[in-house]
Amino acid sequence: MTNDLLTRSVAKVLPQKLAEEKLKSGKKLRIYWGIDPTGAQIHLGHAVPLRKMKQFADAGHEVIFLLGSFTAMIGDPSGRDTLREPLTFDQVQKNFQTYKEQAAKVLDFSKIQVRYNHEWLDTLTMKKVLGLAGHFTVNQMIQRDMFERRLKEGKEVSMIEFMYPLMVGYDSVVLDVDFELGGTDQEFNMLAGRTLQKAFGKREKCIMTLKLLEGTDGRKMSKTYDNCIYLEDDAKDMYGKILSIKDDLIPLYMECCTDIAMKEIESASKAMKAGANPKDYKMQLARAIVTIYHGTEAAMHAEKEFQAVFSKGGVPDDMPDIKAKKGELLIDLLLRANAVSSKSEARRLIEQKGIHMNNKVVQSIEENAEKGIVKIGKRKFLRIH
Repeated sequence: MTNDLLTRSVAKVLPQKLAEEKLKSGKKLRIYWGIDPTGAQIHLGHAVPLRKMKQFADAGHEVIFLLGSFTAMIGDPSGRDTLREPLTFDQVQKNFQTYKEQAAKVLDFSKIQVRYNHEWLDTLTMKKVLGLAGHFTVNQMIQRDMFERRLKEGKEVSMIEFMYPLMVGYDSVVLDVDFELGGTDQEFNMLAGRTLQKAFGKREKCIMTLKLLEGTDGRKMSKTYDNCIYLEDDAKDMYGKILSIKDDLIPLYMECCTDIAMKEIESASKAMKAGANPKDYKMQLARAIVTIYHGTEAAMHAEKEFQAVFSKGGVPDDMPDIKAKKGELLIDLLLRANAVSSKSEARRLIEQKGIHMNNKVVQSIEENAEKGIVKIGKRKFLRIH
């Protein structure tokens, strides 16, 4: 278990030797992961640290789920080329409402503490903030890869963003933890917390960066890119999205998103490199993930429907339906049915020959809706009557 805690889904542990010593000590350790509630949905990328927290909690350690109720209002630039729009407190509160419910799909909250960092960051005086800043230099801060890149490109870095590592670093001081979990893009922030814990005479913290998942378009899974597989996706949509990821991501997803044994994952990786069909392993992956969030029966049904619809050219057993208005354009009907997010998306799909009506490619945005079946993109269907 100790080895698995330090290796599965893990990109880096710093310092490695100290981390091993802490786990071998047999003492109850304190671990936390923080998330800024910048949206209302949690995706599989977020589930990677959630699953690692579960591992620690199941091993008997003290685990803290920290909601960035204060820092979400500042804006963290990690992984972004522009500054992030800060949220209002009302927006933060609204996003809070669904976070715990979604995280409970992974975590047993009877074993987890939930904390909110506005509890201590709201009360920091200017004197205390300057005291935190005194432990860092401007030179250190501008070495952060994102700041460095944006400055070279002549893009702005706000003073609020500049202070962000101090705020999340102070979270570590207050929580006084043995481990902090985060994505590889959070290494700078976590190291800031390690520096501050030492400066305040707290325990020496280890940081554990976890592997980042690429989304359905090959970029980092992010709400910004609209490429996420969400924990709240229904079974069929989740299954279909997983089948659309790049083949070379299969082992990473198996390691980070499932309970498939590492030996089995290594075997699958070798088999695919030797010429085995990736689709078989991708279906195993999709089945495993959907089972975790929706149960075995839903996973089997999603797989059966996927095979019927996409492998054999069929249509789903059930799909949304809508009645067309006389003379209504198809793009207007699709928008009214919430099958597309906007008319511009419908136009783009039509230009890419991505919409079929009654098995015929829709050629023009001027086509009227007809009774029958419309296929929108790869996975959406709509019945018009």
